[in-house]
Amino acid sequence: MKFFSLLAGAAAFATSTVAHYTNSTQTGDIDQVTVFTPPSNYTIPRTLYARTLLLNQDCEEDNVILATWENYLYNNNTNPYFPIYQSYDGGKTWSERSRVYDQVNGWGLRYQPFLYELSEPLGNFSAGTILLAGNSIPQDLSETQLELYASTDKGYTWKFVSHIAHGGEALPNNGLTPVWEPFLMTYNNTLIYYYSDQRDPRYGQKLVHQVSSDLMTWGPVVDDVVYDTYDFRPGMAIVSALPFGQYIMTYEFYGAKEVDFAVYYRISNDPTNFNASVGYPLVATDGSVPYGSPYNVWTPVGGDLGTIVVSCGNLGEVYLNHNLGAPGAWTKINTVEPASYSRSLMVLPGQEDILIAGGGVLGGENNSVTVSTVDVKPKAPAFAKCKAKK
Repeated sequence: MKFFSLLAGAAAFATSTVAHYTNSTQTGDIDQVTVFTPPSNYTIPRTLYARTLLLNQDCEEDNVILATWENYLYNNNTNPYFPIYQSYDGGKTWSERSRVYDQVNGWGLRYQPFLYELSEPLGNFSAGTILLAGNSIPQDLSETQLELYASTDKGYTWKFVSHIAHGGEALPNNGLTPVWEPFLMTYNNTLIYYYSDQRDPRYGQKLVHQVSSDLMTWGPVVDDVVYDTYDFRPGMAIVSALPFGQYIMTYEFYGAKEVDFAVYYRISNDPTNFNASVGYPLVATDGSVPYGSPYNVWTPVGGDLGTIVVSCGNLGEVYLNHNLGAPGAWTKINTVEPASYSRSLMVLPGQEDILIAGGGVLGGENNSVTVSTVDVKPKAPAFAKCKAKK
């Protein structure tokens, strides 16, 4: 395949510059800092599915970090909302900035928030606009509606922009028709809205996307990952740009031969055509296979090809690849942030530290939102000093 021919050359090119590095753990200076502890009136699981965003399009608030999560403060009389928290010191301290309420359905914003900052203007929205994707779902979970909200003042106020996809009951059962788990990315003067889709009767679940050039009108549903076996369920797509015009998508794969919900990935030169690429399991050099709710980022540190960093739902560790996703090149390092359902990753300004955000585990009775950092830049080994000869 063309992809692995490129990787072979890239790996050979990188050998002389990265082979002397070690993969020892390098923790950062943020160790399980609490962003939010739910009060006693929150319902189980209290918090879940944390996401962060580094602001970089405004001189007045450059390098401010925003955070959001699934927020389980609701009962028969209240609708859920997505909280927006802020940090001005790299994630060490946090405070509330705003709340994003359902402005159109009367159901609340319940599941799977995602924050994104526009790096270019789209339609009537300027660069620096903050976008929030999420799932609006009624109390009885009878419907799912993927939405888009926008803030033109860095997350202090929010307005509904558009509906993207409507689905059925919010339960992950084959035969039901919900839509789930949005992720946003700009490409070729459009916004790509990735999500998991159970509406196609040929598949229990598949990964798809729709694109828009103005954030108001959306193109047709395009398949990103489908499998011929009906019961197979790829989910939770996350996409990052790599060098040489490539893109990586990670996803969990129920149906994988390695383990249920194994972390899989695909590489493509076109982020709107991952369905033409082959999915590969992430297998570390120690033989371990992570599973559940993966997330990925790429950082330029760690060698000539940079470093892909992948988190999963079953381990506190993260997985690194210094060779653009080449199989056999994945290593595992420890972090101080415990495993969470759908932890997220974010590259901090120095590009060596990765901020890991967790909102707790499914069914957790004591969940809270925490963040930690891990330094993913490999360190040169220490050499013993030799005594000079007399």
